[in-house]
Amino acid sequence: MNEHRKEMATMVVNERFRNGAQDYAAYLETPEGRLRSDLAFANLEDFLPRSHAKKSLSALDIGCGTGATAVRLARLGMQVTLLDSSPAMLDIANRTAQQAGVADKVVLQQGDASQLTNLFPAATFDVIICHNVLEFLDDPIAVMCAAARALRDSSATLSVLVRNRAGEVFKAAIQAGDLAVAENSLTAEWGQESLYGGRVRLFTSDNLQAMLKAASLAVIADRGVRVMADYLPPRISRSAEYERILELERKLGSQPEFAAVARYKQYLANRPSPAIEDVA
Repeated sequence: MNEHRKEMATMVVNERFRNGAQDYAAYLETPEGRLRSDLAFANLEDFLPRSHAKKSLSALDIGCGTGATAVRLARLGMQVTLLDSSPAMLDIANRTAQQAGVADKVVLQQGDASQLTNLFPAATFDVIICHNVLEFLDDPIAVMCAAARALRDSSATLSVLVRNRAGEVFKAAIQAGDLAVAENSLTAEWGQESLYGGRVRLFTSDNLQAMLKAASLAVIADRGVRVMADYLPPRISRSAEYERILELERKLGSQPEFAAVARYKQYLANRPSPAIEDVA
């Protein structure tokens, strides 16, 4: 019965993404969508491993969506595998790569995040992106374990972006003015997703770090993404002031007291070297 429920849940999630590909692509063009993507990539870029002397780095984008992040990695010279369960998303990602002139550096792979172990050999990738994917999974720990297995070595980097429970509290109180939802969100494990509809998993710093530890991953940095941008007054143009907002968000997101209440939290992690593990 548990396996049947998991299969049904996966089918529901996949259906949401198949039907909502164009809506998601449109969202990423909004200031809010751009800010989430730009901040997450800027944070990742601070911790990207150095290129090998004789070959380019290999990256995997789990739940690649429109392929925007993969294009940025490809422009840095990486070979990027784009994994998504939605053929519609992969079609958009393919067009994105073609238009950016990096199609030769990307490989499209249809499949679920839950299939990572079967899809890719161990120690394959130098960079793995898992942004806004764990929120929709029935077993996020299993995916983190599979991602850890797929990292090439201790110099490889995993970037995880998740919806922050504290951010849902602030969103309900400040943006929606719904004190009841804000209070309920204090302890909620699931929230409501507005773009696709349906529920979405909420994370705290403690439970996400526990998942990473269970996957034998060590956090090397964490950042807040969209700390205050969602609550700016209407008189501030999100488009005209975009660069100033982005710069301020970068500063706020790197400070723990502000990052704690961001809409999203990003964690950069790696597999500790055996020597470090032995000392620990």
